[in-house]
Amino acid sequence: MTTLDTRALNRAALARQLLLDRAELPPLDAVAHLCGLQAQEPQEPFTGLWSRLRGFAPADLDGLLTGRRVVRTHLMRRTVHLVTADDALAWRARHDAMLRQRVLGTYRRELEGVDLDALAAAVRALLADGEPRTMTGIAGALADRWPTPGRRALGEMAVAALVPMVQLPPRGLWRVRSGVRNRPLAHWLGREPLPPSPQGTDPAGEALVLRYLAAYGPAASADLRAWCGLAGLPAAVAAVRDRLVAFRDERGRELLDLPDAPRPDPDTPAPVRFLPAFDNAVLGYQDRGRIIDDAHRGLSVRGARMVLVDGRVAGTWTVDAGTVDVGPLRGFSRAERTAVREEGGRLALFLSDGDSDRVRLG
Repeated sequence: MTTLDTRALNRAALARQLLLDRAELPPLDAVAHLCGLQAQEPQEPFTGLWSRLRGFAPADLDGLLTGRRVVRTHLMRRTVHLVTADDALAWRARHDAMLRQRVLGTYRRELEGVDLDALAAAVRALLADGEPRTMTGIAGALADRWPTPGRRALGEMAVAALVPMVQLPPRGLWRVRSGVRNRPLAHWLGREPLPPSPQGTDPAGEALVLRYLAAYGPAASADLRAWCGLAGLPAAVAAVRDRLVAFRDERGRELLDLPDAPRPDPDTPAPVRFLPAFDNAVLGYQDRGRIIDDAHRGLSVRGARMVLVDGRVAGTWTVDAGTVDVGPLRGFSRAERTAVREEGGRLALFLSDGDSDRVRLG
């Protein structure tokens, strides 16, 4: 079995994540290919798509949100993701149990003894009028019937787990600050999520495996689990295994992949790229060594925005008053400093609507 070293895995990941070459894709197709973008920070997907697509315009993503082609919803890992409407409907039932378990993992004591099916029915009845509501408003309306758990626990379970919800625009629109207002996914899209599959079948899980490998492979089953948060996918992996090829990494782990997916030459040059906070190019693996050193792994869960140099996390960045401020994590060569300044200047122009190309490089 062929062994793929870290650099080979890095270049494959960059190619799948549209970070090796900016893609000529409409934003909707890019969101679908990437299996969504993590989006609890509402403005970050704009930078994520800018770094991946040629000619990306924020108005295009705004139009997809207001046009109900993409939605902001709790999904993978119980985090807010920006996903296509079709994927939200197709995947939500497969994530239901995980979402409940993760909320219970945080609020198990508070929610002990609560009939979650009854709570879900009450949430649906409350939201049947189609009016958007905040999590606080939903929890407040339920508190008389369930006074013991506390409003935070009730709200989290209602909004993140029990009833598929959408965070409505204007939240998530370019340069708009807005609180979270929720509506049921089915109300917003006019379509019900696909029901759970019959026992013994898992078409949604099998689709997740194949879609994940297209956007992240080659990858181990542990990487797949870390990305989506689902523990029950071994059967789905087994069901599609005859359609996959296998490799090993330098640790001896088995990696699965689609036969015809891109696996570039490890010596392929990788341009500087600026990643937004919580980008799945880093978070989408259990073993993140293909893209970030172990010493810096904590950055990926603290929400640091990261700079890729030669395909690896080599710095962090912030923006203030139109200036992109880069903090290197290692020394840069003269050529690398030039490339970081050039790409950072382009990012500054994007974020400032053309008013500034200033870059400060530490």
